[in-house]
Amino acid sequence: MFDSAPDPGMPPSATRRPPLRALQQSPEFARALMACGQDPLLLEGTLVLQRRLPGGLRLAMVNRADLSNPAPLMAALRRRGLGHTPLILSPETPAPQLARLGAVPLVTPAHAALWDLTGTPDQRRAALHQKWRNRLNHGESQGLRLTRQNLPHDVRHWLFAADAKQQTARGYRSWPIALTLAYARENKGQAKLFQAFEGKDHVAAILILTHGSSATYHIAHTTARGKQLSAHPMLMWEAASWLANKGICRLDLGLIDTSRAAGLARFKLGTGAKAHRLGGTWGLWPPLGRLLRPLALLDRQQMDA
Repeated sequence: MFDSAPDPGMPPSATRRPPLRALQQSPEFARALMACGQDPLLLEGTLVLQRRLPGGLRLAMVNRADLSNPAPLMAALRRRGLGHTPLILSPETPAPQLARLGAVPLVTPAHAALWDLTGTPDQRRAALHQKWRNRLNHGESQGLRLTRQNLPHDVRHWLFAADAKQQTARGYRSWPIALTLAYARENKGQAKLFQAFEGKDHVAAILILTHGSSATYHIAHTTARGKQLSAHPMLMWEAASWLANKGICRLDLGLIDTSRAAGLARFKLGTGAKAHRLGGTWGLWPPLGRLLRPLALLDRQQMDA
């Protein structure tokens, strides 16, 4: 059973898809940041964040952007008076060309799991790994009730509390709750909460953020009972099916780490999602670019695809 709620702010149809881009480079994300008092810049189609460090030093950050040709962005930064500002650059794909600017590798590339939602439901189901499909079949036989709604503006929602405990236990940090609520408030209908219930008890939830023709798996939690009922695969499948019906063609499941979080990586890739290599993290201080170029070129091998 799947209960639905009104869907204001429906994503654009497949016939009017904007270019695929990561959440961190979307206008929706920019609106949420501005609602929280930040001042992102949009330069040459690239979202640039700014931060003040102790002592007043300004830092500019670019995350999950296409930096295959960084020249237009660098020129735009100079025009905005940021030509001498230290930069942290995290490209969407490997960008060894940044070494020629004098950018120094800081963090080697990670991988994100990207789930292609195009094709028919039968094709997506056939692409599931066998163990994942078995768990989905098990969940579908448990009589769970699934609901879908816009994220309530409630800082005390049970999913936020469960996620906070999970972050502490696993040693990671996600968005502040205020930023997630701002995203929902500033982008009507684009923060979708999917929940699974056994009777009146919630056993799992997933929060999906849509942006253009893409979506991002933002927060999820499954109770111990939900794991017994295979609620998470069932909820994930229903969310993906709904997104595909709305013209969303890619679901970003987030970073995967096959060494420190192998189980989670297997779960994400079990959907048929592909491991997408990101571009790592680079540091660039333009005034020193020419001096640091030899060092950057020596280190670039670890950042290449």
